[in-house]
Amino acid sequence: MTISPEQPGVPDNALTPSPAAIPGLEELRRDIDAVDEQIVALLARRHLTVQRVVALKTAHRLPVYHPSREEDLISQRRDQAVRAGLDPDHIEELYRSIVRHSRVRQTVQVSRVPVRPGARVLLVGAGGKMGRYFAEWFTTTGYEVRQLERGDWPQVGRLCHGIDAALVSVPIDLTVPVIAQLGPHLPPECVLADITSVKAAPLDAMLAAHAGPVVGLHPLFGPATHTMDKQLVVASPGRAPEACQWLLDQFVAWGNIVVPVDARQHDHLMTFVQALRHFATFAFGDFLCRQQINLPATLELSSPIYRLEMGMIGRLFGQDPELYAEIIFATPERRALLRDFVLSLQQHCELLETADKEAFTERFRRVTEWFGPFCGQAMRESSYLIEKLVERF
Repeated sequence: MTISPEQPGVPDNALTPSPAAIPGLEELRRDIDAVDEQIVALLARRHLTVQRVVALKTAHRLPVYHPSREEDLISQRRDQAVRAGLDPDHIEELYRSIVRHSRVRQTVQVSRVPVRPGARVLLVGAGGKMGRYFAEWFTTTGYEVRQLERGDWPQVGRLCHGIDAALVSVPIDLTVPVIAQLGPHLPPECVLADITSVKAAPLDAMLAAHAGPVVGLHPLFGPATHTMDKQLVVASPGRAPEACQWLLDQFVAWGNIVVPVDARQHDHLMTFVQALRHFATFAFGDFLCRQQINLPATLELSSPIYRLEMGMIGRLFGQDPELYAEIIFATPERRALLRDFVLSLQQHCELLETADKEAFTERFRRVTEWFGPFCGQAMRESSYLIEKLVERF
């Protein structure tokens, strides 16, 4: 007679054998444990070798991030995985994690060595979030950091004496007047830079106020960033680029990728990259708030892509509203484009009124054609993010 686990009084695991009762299982588990120990030991050996690489890079002031080297390594490991009968995507994911962890550790160590030892850096607006962020990085790296706040202008001459670089980190609407006030006090060879999200007007102001080296900077990350590994920093050329290079090299030493972009081209592109994206996200979140939807309930029933979109909306509203207001309303050109965006949404209302599926499909295909090959890239990248989100939650 066969006893069913569903019978009253019989536990569900009554017919499940214990691991010890399966011949060879414990021995195989010990083999796996031994292999795992070897993997950790090899990672430790790899780490020691990386430390030697860090010492050489530090001595020769080489950047931590070497894109072609990393991609060659990943390609080699993928090929090895195929030959070994393993999933190359899994091996790539594993090695990208190993490489990034190694790179971040290298960046922390290399960043402690200044590109220009003994240099003095003045941070104007160091009390703000980005100002405090960079003050900490420059200080940790070994630079002498001076701070100029609103109440320190009577001491501006003393604070500027002998400095090698001055970084202006104040609200966008104050940047130009602050630069004009600061310029006459700077030493002739001092590098003058700003770190605001608008470049043309500040760069013009710096060139007019200071006869020495000038460069416009825009870090494309916020003060909550724990590492600068592979973070983008826009550099808009102003004057005497060779004299500004040490400052750019310092950003590279911290792990950033410095991208040279003309100031006016930067401002035009940032209208779409930042202002339009942030405003559209704000409008979406504001609409959900006005509708008073049951947010937890929608998340319970959400697809991964909806969860990802809601995560980006929630991320915006979890940060400083004044910072985003500065970015969105920075210039008349940005506000004009955002008005055009709102008008374009209103024009789509006729599709809703008529429920014209053919017109919708035609517009959809036209936009798809405009996006071109990026659609395929976007599918791959978003699928990767969705898979990670599913794993996480």
